[in-house]
Amino acid sequence: MAEQTLTPNVTEHELKEVRTMIERRSGVHFDESRERFFAPRVREYMLRRRLSHGMELLRALNTSNAEYDSLLEELLTQETRFFRYPELYAAFERKVLPEQHMKKFWETPRSLRIWSAGCATGEEPYSIAISLCESLAYAEAWNINVLATDISRQALDIAERGRYGRRALENVPPRQLEMYFVQDGDEWRVRPKLRNLVNFATVNLAQPMYLGRFDVIFCMNVLIYFTDERRAAVVQRFYDSLEPGGYLFLGHAESVAGLPTKFNTVMYGESRLLQKPTHSGVPSAAAGEGQR
Repeated sequence: MAEQTLTPNVTEHELKEVRTMIERRSGVHFDESRERFFAPRVREYMLRRRLSHGMELLRALNTSNAEYDSLLEELLTQETRFFRYPELYAAFERKVLPEQHMKKFWETPRSLRIWSAGCATGEEPYSIAISLCESLAYAEAWNINVLATDISRQALDIAERGRYGRRALENVPPRQLEMYFVQDGDEWRVRPKLRNLVNFATVNLAQPMYLGRFDVIFCMNVLIYFTDERRAAVVQRFYDSLEPGGYLFLGHAESVAGLPTKFNTVMYGESRLLQKPTHSGVPSAAAGEGQR
């Protein structure tokens, strides 16, 4: 007899309980604009876990951190790839890194700290590391640290393994693919010289945590999951964590408009960069047009 197909039954009230639990524990808010995929993904997760009713899911989430993390991973997963926004990486390589080189030229040792906040499965921090190796003069003479954080331990496990399929690497030129990766079957493995630049850690951006000061922070397509109030608090934390003259990179759909934090806006080509003012309250030298 053929096995009967399981049809998960979860009510609107139970879905609301799941949303409330996630926002309370992780700060992640699924608003109406994301409702169209929230319920289907919850049901897909229940089907895979062979959970018949919403109460079974809620019981599992309340009693198992691993179960909770697994569902959150399912809900936050989105397609990502290396150099997802090429124009922003161009601004990073051609404007921000030359500025940092000039600023730190006489320091001993020259150090550079970059935070990839919400790094998912690692494509972003490894892209940052490639840009550093490609664009920073005498990169091997610098003390470089790329801190890559995410709320999902599962995503970080993938990032730490550093193995990617061809689709994720489609924006990586052949020369860089050969230089920074080793092909292993149908996957490419990050070479040690790249892997050693990146440190991974589990961090919930919704919870205050001091991680030190940074020269650049990348947080792309993460703020869209927060309420306005929590978004303002996270952006303020980024501002406080940046060195004077440091930069914040956000995704195309994200903005700090209307928030009290006072970044300067700097244009590089079509890219809009956010820069923390220097001690004098003005952007760093040669910051370009479009400041306000």
